[in-house]
Amino acid sequence: MITRTRQINLALTAAVIAAAMACQAHDSAARHGDGRPAPAAARGFTLVAAGAVLPDSSVLERANSDAGGTGYDFRPMLAGIRPVVSGADLAICHLATVDDAAADHTGSPAFESPPQVAEGLAATGYDSCSTATRYTLDDGADGIRRTLDTLDRAGVRHTGSARTAREATATPLMRAGGAKVAHLAYTDGTNGLPLPTEQPWAVGLADPDRIVADARAARRAGADVVVVSLDWGTAWQDAPDERQLLLSGRLTASRTGGRPDIDLILGTGAHVPQAYEKVNGTWVVYGTGDQIAGEMYNGLGVQDPRGNESTVGRFTFAPPARPGGRWEVTKAEFVPEAYDLDAGRVVDLDAALEQGATVGSVRDRIRDVVLGRGAGRAGLVMGK
Repeated sequence: MITRTRQINLALTAAVIAAAMACQAHDSAARHGDGRPAPAAARGFTLVAAGAVLPDSSVLERANSDAGGTGYDFRPMLAGIRPVVSGADLAICHLATVDDAAADHTGSPAFESPPQVAEGLAATGYDSCSTATRYTLDDGADGIRRTLDTLDRAGVRHTGSARTAREATATPLMRAGGAKVAHLAYTDGTNGLPLPTEQPWAVGLADPDRIVADARAARRAGADVVVVSLDWGTAWQDAPDERQLLLSGRLTASRTGGRPDIDLILGTGAHVPQAYEKVNGTWVVYGTGDQIAGEMYNGLGVQDPRGNESTVGRFTFAPPARPGGRWEVTKAEFVPEAYDLDAGRVVDLDAALEQGATVGSVRDRIRDVVLGRGAGRAGLVMGK
C-alpha cells in the first residue's frame, strides 16, 4: 500500500531539485541589494521562517550518502525549498539539535548532529537560527558551545542559547530591507534537564515577563521589528494548547507607547503543522512542524506522516506611515512542504503538484490546519 509520504516519489523530487539547483546561481547581491540601499523609509522586506531541523539516524545516513560516503552534505536535502528561502530578505530556521563532536553521530535519542547541518542551512539561504529548544541541553554547556561555534563558522546568526552571560543578554540585530530586525528565541522546557548551575543563562526559557523585557530592550537597541521564536506546544496536537493561547495573547497585548512590543511570533515544538492566527493585531504561527525529521512516531507509538509535514511562513513588512510607527505586515503567506522519507528530500508541495505528484491530499490537510483558526479571514494566503 502506498502511503501519503511515498506519494512524493523520487522522480518528482529529482525534478524539483533540478529546478532548485538552477536557482543556486542566484547572486546574493540580487537578494539583498547591490550594496547601495535605498533610504530606510522607502524599503520594506520579506521574512520567511521554517520548521525544526531534527535529523535522526536515517537523515544522517542520507546526508552521508549525499556526501559520497565521506562526511555529510545537507544541501541536496534542502535544495527543494531553497528558492523560497533564498528569495526572502531575511530567512529564519529552527535548529533543534546540538552539534556532536563525536565521529559516530547517533541522531537520536539525544538528537546530536554533525556540523555540516549548519553548512547546509547557510547554503540554503538561512540567515538566523533559533537554538532554544527542548533538546538544547542534550549535551550540556559543551554542546551549546559547539553548536554556536559551528553556526558562527557557517555564517548563520543564532539566538536562544548562549556561551557567555554577555551573549545571553545581547540584542541580536539584523538588517532586512530598510529595517533593523531583532530575533529572540525561547523554549518552554528542556526535557527535564536542569540549567547548568553556573550558567543559568545558557538557554532562554519562555517566561513572559522576560520575553517582554527582552523585546523592549531590543527596541531601545534600535530594533524596528521584533520577532520571537518559541519552542512550545503539545506534541502531535494540531490545535494550539491552552499555554500557547495564553502566552500568545499576553505577548501580543504588550505595548509600549501604544506600539506593540512584539511584531511576529514563530512557533515550533509540536512536530506537526499548527494554525496561524492574528492575535491582537500580530501574526502568530503556533507551529510550523518539522522541516527535516526521519520516521516520526506519535504518542501512541504509531508512525505518523504528519511528523514529516510542515510550513514555511512568509511575511511582507512595510515601513511605518510615520516615524516611530509600527512596521506592518502587508502580506501573510504559508508554503506547505513535506520531508520525503524515501528520497531524503524537503519538498515544496505546490511545486510538486505542478510536476504532477499526487500530493494534493497532503497539501490540503496542511492548508486546513493552518487556516483552522480563521487566518484566511485575516488575510493569510497559501503562497508559492
